[in-house]
Amino acid sequence: MTRYLGLDVGGTKVAVRLEGGEGDADAPYETAFRWTRGADVREDMAALAACLDRVRLHAGAPVTAAGLALPVTLDPSGTVLAWPNRPGWTGLDLRSELHRMLPGTVICHADDGDLAALAEARAIGCENLVYLGVGTGIGGGVVLGGRLCPGPARGSCELGHLVVDRTGAVCDCGRRGCVQASASGPAILRRAAVLRGAPVEYAELCEAWAAGTSWAEAAVDEGCAVLAAAAAGTAELFHQEVTVIGGGFAEGLPGFVERVERHARGLVRPGGPQPRIAAARPGGLSSLDGAVLLARDSAERADSAVVWSRTAAAA
Repeated sequence: MTRYLGLDVGGTKVAVRLEGGEGDADAPYETAFRWTRGADVREDMAALAACLDRVRLHAGAPVTAAGLALPVTLDPSGTVLAWPNRPGWTGLDLRSELHRMLPGTVICHADDGDLAALAEARAIGCENLVYLGVGTGIGGGVVLGGRLCPGPARGSCELGHLVVDRTGAVCDCGRRGCVQASASGPAILRRAAVLRGAPVEYAELCEAWAAGTSWAEAAVDEGCAVLAAAAAGTAELFHQEVTVIGGGFAEGLPGFVERVERHARGLVRPGGPQPRIAAARPGGLSSLDGAVLLARDSAERADSAVVWSRTAAAA
């Protein structure tokens, strides 16, 4: 009995999906949990282990392969080098932790933005695609010729840290003017709070945006303009057929993608590339879909992922 597991590890929550192999009639099993605000890394690992214990119990058989969509920067041994959203993870031996939680499972990982791009490209049958996901940060990924670029073994395509304004806001990474510093969910909420003159929660922003309230309109519009600049800049490099805008934050704001497209049209130079701007599939689950694809592909295409195998775990 074959079992494939996908995990989308985000800054605020972890989404999990368990699927069977070919011909398996069982419906996919999905679950999720949110990180406890202010928790340290030991509490985070305990919460993740408890979730995976529930998944293994439901599976009824060993998990064959697990694919992880990760926003963290790792060294080749699987140790966390940096994750601004959860700085307490720095120095964590994530490979060892995961093999302890999933004994005997082949574990593979890639950047969450890269995997979202891969999932979107396969879903729409497009071999040349750029993905920008708006959430706690800005996830990004590029697929060229049907394959991830530059490929997980060489690193992720960090489009969220593409500098679009040298004098812009300070990003979590420490630089000024990254796409993430102006277009991520938290960045848009901070700008909305300044314009409103009071703190703004996401639900309030969604309501005010739908009503056409001026402070919400201005806060979201600036984020869309920055994303359009990123789309136009990447088109000069990759000549993608489609730029997909996804992420849970963008999905909750009707008309968000259309606003990005409007700004992008104004940035096209005569004779220059004009990729289509499209919304990601509903659900904001592109990275999770990609994680499951990664698990399924791990045995067939060794170059499609960084694999932490059973052998590596035992070494």
